[in-house]
Amino acid sequence: MINEQIRDREVRVVSAEGEQLGIMSSREAMKLAQEAELDLVKIAPKAQPPVCKIIDYGKFKYEQTRKEKEAKKKQKTVEIKEVRMSPNIDTNDLNTKINNAKKFLEKGNKVKVTLRFRGREMAHVQQSRHILDDFAGTLKDIASIEKAPKLEGRNMSMVLTVKR
Repeated sequence: MINEQIRDREVRVVSAEGEQLGIMSSREAMKLAQEAELDLVKIAPKAQPPVCKIIDYGKFKYEQTRKEKEAKKKQKTVEIKEVRMSPNIDTNDLNTKINNAKKFLEKGNKVKVTLRFRGREMAHVQQSRHILDDFAGTLKDIASIEKAPKLEGRNMSMVLTVKR
C-alpha cells in the first residue's frame, strides 16, 4: 500500500535515510512524504502499529524485483531422471543403467528407477523386486532410498536421492 491507500490511524514512520521518526497519524506521515517529494509506503502491515517508510516507490519496486531475481538465480532446481528396465535385464545392461544413475546423482538430481512388466512377467513381480534392491545396494555409498520400491499398475518403481 502506498500514499492515500494507507487507512491506519497511527503508523510508525521511518525516514528515507532509515532513521525512526516515531509514531504519528497517517495524515502527518503523508505530509512529511509530500514535503520530501517521496511516497509513503507500508513496509510491515502486520506490525502494531504498521510500519511505513518514506521512499521513492518506483525505486523500491525496482529493488524488490532485483532481489527476487537474485534469489531465483541462487536456487537449484532438482530434476527427477528416470532409469527404465525390464525384469529380465542382463548384468552388463544393469551395470550400464547403474552408471547412468550414478551420473545423474552426481549432478544432484533424483533418480526414479522403474521396472516395467509386460505380459506374463506380471506373474513374477515379487521375484523381480531383488533387481531394484540390488540397484539400490550398488549405489548405497552415494545414494539413499527416498521412496521404497512399490508396484503401481504394471510398473514397480523407487526413487533414489543423493546422500548428504
